[in-house]
Amino acid sequence: MMISTKGRYALRVMLDLAEHEDGSYIPLKDVALRQNISRKYLENIMSMMTKNNLVTSATGKEGGYRLNRDPGDYVVGDILRATEGDLAPVACLSESEKKCTTTALCYTLPFWQGLEEHINSYIDSYTLQDLMDSKEQVIKNFTCR
Repeated sequence: MMISTKGRYALRVMLDLAEHEDGSYIPLKDVALRQNISRKYLENIMSMMTKNNLVTSATGKEGGYRLNRDPGDYVVGDILRATEGDLAPVACLSESEKKCTTTALCYTLPFWQGLEEHINSYIDSYTLQDLMDSKEQVIKNFTCR
């Protein structure tokens, strides 16, 4: 399993909205410039975020996007699943895949199920606020080199 560009960018955009949140809608062009991501590509991502009720959008002169709740209430796993679907490490565990006919006899299945549990537990243990809080440490580590 590998997180796609869409998933990585979705997380960056949600962090950008959280960092620049002031109660108003944030224009997508501003986010695109700050994140160095194509506005057209971001429109696709933001459509997914809106459809999954992670952001609210508004059109017009004062339009853009804003978070629906506090950054601490956004679980990273929810953001990634909105763009990636389930994050199953193998196809036989994926909700969207045809179920394997040998599941009952598969002695590797418990291993894959355990890996999936660890992945979901890890990504669900972080919030946008956690990532924002780690920003200072990342910057400090980068400038110390």
